[in-house]
Amino acid sequence: MPEIIMPRLSDTMEEGTLAAWLKQPGDQVQRGDVLAEIETDKATMELEAFEEGVLQQILVMEGETVPIGQPIAIVGAGGASAPAAAPAQPAPGAAPPSPAEQAAKIETTPEVETSAAAAEAAAASAAAPAAAGADVEEIPLTSMRKTVARRLVESMQSAPHFYLTIQVDVEALLGLRAELNQRLADEGVKLSVNDLLIKACAVTLRAHPDINVSWAGDKILRHRRVHVGIAVAVDGGLIVPVVRDTDQKSVSQISKDAKALIERARIGKLRPEDYTGGTFTISNLGMFGIDQFTAVINPPEAAILAVGTTSEEPIVRDGQLATRQRMKLTLSIDHRALDGATGAQFLAALKATLEEPLRILA
Repeated sequence: MPEIIMPRLSDTMEEGTLAAWLKQPGDQVQRGDVLAEIETDKATMELEAFEEGVLQQILVMEGETVPIGQPIAIVGAGGASAPAAAPAQPAPGAAPPSPAEQAAKIETTPEVETSAAAAEAAAASAAAPAAAGADVEEIPLTSMRKTVARRLVESMQSAPHFYLTIQVDVEALLGLRAELNQRLADEGVKLSVNDLLIKACAVTLRAHPDINVSWAGDKILRHRRVHVGIAVAVDGGLIVPVVRDTDQKSVSQISKDAKALIERARIGKLRPEDYTGGTFTISNLGMFGIDQFTAVINPPEAAILAVGTTSEEPIVRDGQLATRQRMKLTLSIDHRALDGATGAQFLAALKATLEEPLRILA
């Protein structure tokens, strides 16, 4: 009978959790039917049937986590559930058990079982962390959290990060946003500062292709297309959906695409093509009032931009004290793929674009 196995549903997936079975034993299955929902390290995804028949047996219950490639169900031609595996029988002509083996099968008494259980409990208690107790709550890791932890550790350990920070006057950018939102109100479009930043980064990446690269071990991959990822916090972890061909899209289209991706990310419905293939990432914590931070590079990309909040700051202009809306941007760079001067030139060009934001629309 054909076995349904736990599939690899993302490039970083090593195991999956059976979130829900949508078919039950005895149900007819057609090719393309959705059998179950699988929680991966990225999202909750649908598992489709590739065989026709009847769902004979479920091997993995809801809530269980198993590695990729492990059978999780059986689809067959009949209506009955597949029989459980019979106990192994001695092969014909096999030697009878030795006296030592027979002695090992002596029935245990309740006293023996209690003693063994007590010993196991004592051993487990001794191995437990000292902090475990009534004041500590253990929170199981989701598949996503496990993957985030593993990839970020790998990034910090393998990629020599260095950081460049620049301050940008965003007075004109905020003015442009207000004007565009007024003009696009009838179309139901409301642009965010992040939408304009995504477009500005895409335009600047197109002009500075040395930043639009990935590290590939023994070579650097320079991407001909610009795909900007957006770091999104979701329950249980972090994911980076990707706006594709960002430099070729209008700001309003970027806004629509970004909102749709973020919504799907937050309900766990991203498809693999939604979060793979990015060439550059933006992480924005400005909405939380964070002035400045450094972000961890999303491998195999070579750079990520951390965006701080917008704040009114005093400046001296033409000998007069004034206030302006300003924002700090910090670029994290993989020094294996990029040098300081390359990153500095990119940041300077990005600053110029944001301070003269009509360039974004050109």
